[in-house]
Amino acid sequence: MNWQPPKTPYLTVDCIIRYKQGIVLIQRRHPPEGWALPGGFCEIGETVEDAVRRETREETGLELEGLKQFRVYSDPGRDSRFHSVSVVYTADGKGVLRGGSDAKVARVFKLDELPEEICFDHREIIEDYATCSAGL
Repeated sequence: MNWQPPKTPYLTVDCIIRYKQGIVLIQRRHPPEGWALPGGFCEIGETVEDAVRRETREETGLELEGLKQFRVYSDPGRDSRFHSVSVVYTADGKGVLRGGSDAKVARVFKLDELPEEICFDHREIIEDYATCSAGL
C-alpha cells in the first residue's frame, strides 16, 4: 500500500498592524474583493513569523516591530474558496504605508470606523482584538 499525504487546510498568516492611531487594512486586488488584514500564505520552508513579515512588507511596505502571536482561526468556513487556518499576529508598523503586491490600497482605519466590506472572518478577528485591547 502506498502512503499518501493527508489533505490538510492551507496555512496562512494575518497581521493586525497598529499604525498612526489605527490599524492597517488592505483593499484586495483579487477575489474575494473587499478590505482585509494584511497577510497571505506560508511558503514551503518558511516559518509563520517569516511569512507574516514578508506578506505585510509586500502588501503594505511596512516593517513590523513587537510582533506577537494573537490567536489561531481555523473555522472551515472562514474562507469561501477553501479550508484555511490562519495564525494571526499583532505588531506595530514602521515605515511609509503603501499598497503593493496583492493590495490595491493600504489604509489606516480606527477600530470604530471600519469599512463595510471586510473579507473572510477578519471583522471577527478585529472585534476579538478590540475586546482584548479594551481590557488592557
